[in-house]
Amino acid sequence: MRRSTKLAAVVLSGSLGIASLAACGAKSTDDTTASAGASGDSGIKVGMAYDIGGRGDQSFNDSAARGLDKAKADLGVQITEADAKTGEAEADKETRLKSLVTGGYNPIIAVGFVYQSAVEKVAKENPNVKFAIIDSASSTQPANVTSLTFSEQEGSYLAGVAAANKSKAKHVGFIGGVQSELIKKFEAGYVAGAKSVDPNIKVETTYLTTPPDFSGFSSPDKGKEAAQGQLDKGADVIYAAAGSSGSGAIEAVSNKAGTWAIGVDSDQASQPALSKYKNVILTSMVKNVDTAVYTYIKSIKDNAPLTGVKNFDLKAQGVSLATTGGHIDDIKAKLDAATTAITSGATTVPTAP
Repeated sequence: MRRSTKLAAVVLSGSLGIASLAACGAKSTDDTTASAGASGDSGIKVGMAYDIGGRGDQSFNDSAARGLDKAKADLGVQITEADAKTGEAEADKETRLKSLVTGGYNPIIAVGFVYQSAVEKVAKENPNVKFAIIDSASSTQPANVTSLTFSEQEGSYLAGVAAANKSKAKHVGFIGGVQSELIKKFEAGYVAGAKSVDPNIKVETTYLTTPPDFSGFSSPDKGKEAAQGQLDKGADVIYAAAGSSGSGAIEAVSNKAGTWAIGVDSDQASQPALSKYKNVILTSMVKNVDTAVYTYIKSIKDNAPLTGVKNFDLKAQGVSLATTGGHIDDIKAKLDAATTAITSGATTVPTAP
């Protein structure tokens, strides 16, 4: 559900800014009926460029959107959003970011590692504009770029512990949206967590696409097909780290009694669009992108901007397991023990399979 208004309703400085933002699919959530302090009062204009799937993906982008919405409501910032398109060229990402710069947005937040090259280029060209990128860090990025990263492997380890404890078949599955270094962190943690419970457990692994094809993050049909294949092989708990493609995997699981799905990024059992599947969603590995986005924007407002790389790990509650539905309540002690082992340093979770 898109809750934002069309760009035409926003007063931007200069006709060029209006034209360029409209061309890149941007829209503003500012409106003239907003209550005092709800929109634009701080003088800060935040632009957000979403990854494929955009607001409404029930997962990664929606988590970022929640942080943006909170910043608008609590900090009085004006915001606009721009969507990515499946199969777009690198130049399209650069144009999107440049359009936000032209529109006067500062800071600009890029959601997803796919923006790394575009952010580096546009940031170098605009040293007075602050940028943040989620899920990516580079030794070559300019000083005006802040990386907001997460220890996905740690949350995924807990998901693996939950999966292994709940699997009756001793056979679980992992579905990655795109075979990238980032998603391999999810796989590595999940497999390590499952094998910490049962070293002999069988783990199916399927990736939907490989770069430069990033449609694996926005193809529920591919997610459903992959999950069905794993179910047919005997897996009875499936964890999909695949953006909106994960909804297809959850749907496939819902059609086979006695099996579980594990969601990702957002608490997917509480997402309205997935409510009909909530009884088969064992848990979700929640990546608190909303916390990172809000924390970054607040740092700008407080004139103490985060710089460099800011990592949100399990100890900092950057990742966690959702408890909606109470399906993992019976293994809470085991999950708590695994959490303590990680946060104390007794367990080091691998970042590569």
